[in-house]
Amino acid sequence: MERRVLLAVLLSFVVLYGYQAIFPPPPPPAFEAPDPAGPPSATEPSGRRPADPESPPDPAAPAVEAAKPTLAAAAEQDIVVESAEVRAVFTTRGATLKSWRLKNYRDGGGAPLELVATAVPNAVRPFNLGIDDDDAGEVLREALFKPSAENLAVTSGESTLSFEYRDAAGLVATKHFTFDSAKPYVIGFSADVSRNGTPLNARIYWGPSLGSGVIGGGMMYNPPPQPLFYRDGEATRIGIDDEDVGQPRVEEGTFRFIGVDDHYFLSAALDANARVEYRPRRLPVEDTSSGLQFIDWSIQYADGPRGAQFFFGPKDFGALRAVSPELTYAIDFGIFRWMVVPLLNALKWVHGYLGNYGWSIIALTIIINLVIFPLRHKSVVSMRRMQELQPEVKAIQDRYAKLKMSDPARQKMNVELMNLYRERGVNPASGCVPMLLTFPVLFAFYSMLSVAIEIRGAPFVGWITDLSVYDPLFIWPVIMGVTMVVQQKMTPAASMDPMQQRMMMFMPIIFSVMLAWAPSGLVLYWTASNLWTIGQQAVTNKLIGPPPQHSVRPPAERRLKSAGGGKSAQAKERR
Repeated sequence: MERRVLLAVLLSFVVLYGYQAIFPPPPPPAFEAPDPAGPPSATEPSGRRPADPESPPDPAAPAVEAAKPTLAAAAEQDIVVESAEVRAVFTTRGATLKSWRLKNYRDGGGAPLELVATAVPNAVRPFNLGIDDDDAGEVLREALFKPSAENLAVTSGESTLSFEYRDAAGLVATKHFTFDSAKPYVIGFSADVSRNGTPLNARIYWGPSLGSGVIGGGMMYNPPPQPLFYRDGEATRIGIDDEDVGQPRVEEGTFRFIGVDDHYFLSAALDANARVEYRPRRLPVEDTSSGLQFIDWSIQYADGPRGAQFFFGPKDFGALRAVSPELTYAIDFGIFRWMVVPLLNALKWVHGYLGNYGWSIIALTIIINLVIFPLRHKSVVSMRRMQELQPEVKAIQDRYAKLKMSDPARQKMNVELMNLYRERGVNPASGCVPMLLTFPVLFAFYSMLSVAIEIRGAPFVGWITDLSVYDPLFIWPVIMGVTMVVQQKMTPAASMDPMQQRMMMFMPIIFSVMLAWAPSGLVLYWTASNLWTIGQQAVTNKLIGPPPQHSVRPPAERRLKSAGGGKSAQAKERR
């Protein structure tokens, strides 16, 4: 029975992994078009509805004549804001964010990772302002704002970069960006816009998010950018289908955070009482069916863009928690979050000593297996005791084999089995329960290594240069399969029927193929766990000795002895 539980555990993992890795997660809420009478789309900072991207511009549309500036920059220039973690570039044209590179994360070419979607042509840049007055919006989009500094170094405490613009028509606009060295991925933002002293309602346009827009495929879970928000104690992700591309969706209310995320990174407004509009867009790319996918989004605050805060950075648990505990829910840890978070903290703690996440995964695997050693040892001992009883269990089962399941006499078999277990002091569940208690650890490790940004780009040894992607040589999946075969041969199989034995024989092959494209960090954990289990099984076998050898009499002989009160029919005749 214990082997059946083990088989059930392995098959359950096959189902869970296959569901999460091969198929997408359960579909989140679909896009819903907003009220047509609502505010304009996030793709046009002027406040106008965007035209069909395939349609030519209207030649009859008059160009906006901007009034002569009275306070502006002499020419377009870039302003660099640099901290230990980020190198940001603002442009004086529109006073918008042109580049946001993360120094501690690398792209495919080894350069600091760019989070601004530079691959989208003619895209609206983050922190562009949309104004209800269309002419004013067009002016501000092209205006050359005067900066408060040429460059800005964020070394300690808070630093502020300001931009200001005025023209002869009475249009006045100021933007203030605040940076804090303690929260390197948070941007504070305030804006004031007025014409002739009358305040104008401003909307913040972020433009397309996030990063490269590349959609991951294959068996690795790598979702495209998607809308995300946290409201009423729950994080919600909005799924995107092909028919949603180009269609807007509006969310209104009070949010702890709201924005767009992908597998490892996030752009979001924090603590916002606002109206947010999303619009998916997809760019065709040759030789690909999916192309590049982005989410255009904008946000309009109920009380104006004053004191707003935006997070623009990695979904690193520590960095998110330093901003807000609720912001950590941007990481999709799944149903095992209660266990994943302590495991992640433990992994980072071990990494602080070893300095290599591959060795840290192995070390943490050893630590966890040391903790659950008594449970596994008890399970193995219980399985051995059950194995010793198998001949007697089988004899009882054979006596009732011809009875139908609905026959009331078959209940006597269960009574006999329970009496046998009671006489020998064996609890059938004692081998199952300890094994099941270790089951959540496996799934928690899987969830952690699937989404933890800490292993993104983290090397191990040799050809493993990134633990978040699969082994390019498929060596570790093969090693893992070999350890599964060894572990399987060391586990007692006396209680298994031929069908179960055949299924168990194919399990190493099935798992090796399934995990061949899994993150190499996960395969490394599985292999290390198998090696530990092999060693523990060997130690346990040595402690409790080899299993006893039983010679089971054929069922016919047992029936004869039972019919003769313990004597054979030949003996009766001789009497």
